Amino acid sequence: MEDDNRVTDAIPQPATPAPDPGWERAALERLLTAQLTEQRAARRWRVTLRLLWLGFLAAVAWALFAHSPSSPTTSSPHTALVEIQGEIAVGTEAGADPIVSAMRQAFEDSGSQAVVLQINSPGGSPVQAGIINDEILRLKALHKKPVYVVVQETCASAAYYIAAAADKIYVDKASMVGSIGVLMDGFGFTGLMDKLGVERRLLTAGENKGFLDPFSPQSEVQRAYAQSMLTEIHQQFIQVVKKGRGERLKETPEMFSGLVWSGEKAVALGLADDFGSLDHVARDVVKAEDIVDYTHRENVASRLVRRFGASMGEGAVHAMHRLRWSVR
Repeated sequence: MEDDNRVTDAIPQPATPAPDPGWERAALERLLTAQLTEQRAARRWRVTLRLLWLGFLAAVAWALFAHSPSSPTTSSPHTALVEIQGEIAVGTEAGADPIVSAMRQAFEDSGSQAVVLQINSPGGSPVQAGIINDEILRLKALHKKPVYVVVQETCASAAYYIAAAADKIYVDKASMVGSIGVLMDGFGFTGLMDKLGVERRLLTAGENKGFLDPFSPQSEVQRAYAQSMLTEIHQQFIQVVKKGRGERLKETPEMFSGLVWSGEKAVALGLADDFGSLDHVARDVVKAEDIVDYTHRENVASRLVRRFGASMGEGAVHAMHRLRWSVR
């Protein structure tokens, strides 16, 4: 028994490895490196943000002072021009606010002999068009100055709603004029949702509150209500056209159906008066060949400032996300 113990004692036992004396130093170095990396990222972000703000403020100053629009007032006889280009909607250059403001300035100028609205628009909001139409009638009566419309490529729908208030409408033979109608469009996805097994859960207070929701079925009652509303607005449009054009209209069954007519056909139907360009109207109709543009346009600097501000905000969000990820 004693011999067995001696044999066992003679077998070498595995040594326990001694701890590496440098592991604490390595861990501390990694921790310090990570902290320095985070600090550098935060410092770069602060510097970048300050530079962006500095550039933004410089652009704002440039837009406000270096390129501020001046009032084109003049006492010499001239034809006042206001352009209506593109979609007629809130927030656009063809919306009611900029157009009405430009028209008021044109009418109030003592040198303007007449106001010409040069239109190239497929239409837009009936509300915005109605505001402009009403203001044309008011300003004409107040200042006793005529208003003429010169159509370029298109004067349709809400654009023609505006044009109907003018004393005369001049077109090119190939212009597109009319589209006296109203539409409400959208999509319905109920069939697709059924195929995909998707259930729409819409909660409303009022049985018809969600009748325009594209993910909910539309009842016949709701469809009839929407159609009656469109018909009502359509009749308003028709009355504006009849009041503005008067006996010059040669009504046909299709006139108020929403069809668009060529400029030549529009003259034949009484939707327009004659053929003519802006220069022709100023020279031969108004008898004031000098044209002064009163259109309110957003200058290039303002557009750049707005886009720069949006880009900077988006960049800030992404940068903050990156910063949060680096800190974690």
